[in-house]
Amino acid sequence: MNTLASKYNTDFNGWVNEHIKLLKQNKVTEIDVKNLIQELEDMANRDRRELINRFIILIAHLLKWKFQLNELTEKWQEFEGKSWRNTIIEQCFQIEIQLENIPSLKSYLNEALVKSYPKALRLAAKETEKSIAIFSKTCPYSVENLLDEDFYPF
Repeated sequence: MNTLASKYNTDFNGWVNEHIKLLKQNKVTEIDVKNLIQELEDMANRDRRELINRFIILIAHLLKWKFQLNELTEKWQEFEGKSWRNTIIEQCFQIEIQLENIPSLKSYLNEALVKSYPKALRLAAKETEKSIAIFSKTCPYSVENLLDEDFYPF
């Protein structure tokens, strides 16, 4: 194992800085290719995981809005779902920022929606204490719905 590859396991930040220096000096033959490929793949996966996680929270709150807002408003006159609304808006903004910073994620939106829905469904069912059977087996919202901070299902 060369020195740079061993540095990957012992001093990751040093390994990164060394690669930055090597790339700036165009010394590509000295790069730890195996670990660099792994890190680049991990970066891409991290961005996708973040999008999925934001969809999970967003969809769960939209489901709670649809399936529980009226019930809670009838029970407590002052309940208006403000914290849910704020979470919906926040997740939409964060997704918008992520897509602005990483435009290539736009091609992953539909897959992220499909991957996130089962977990969002479980989360909404647990938080509302309702049977998972009352919810749709597939996501009732489109990507366009999810990217619209003014979308509230009824």
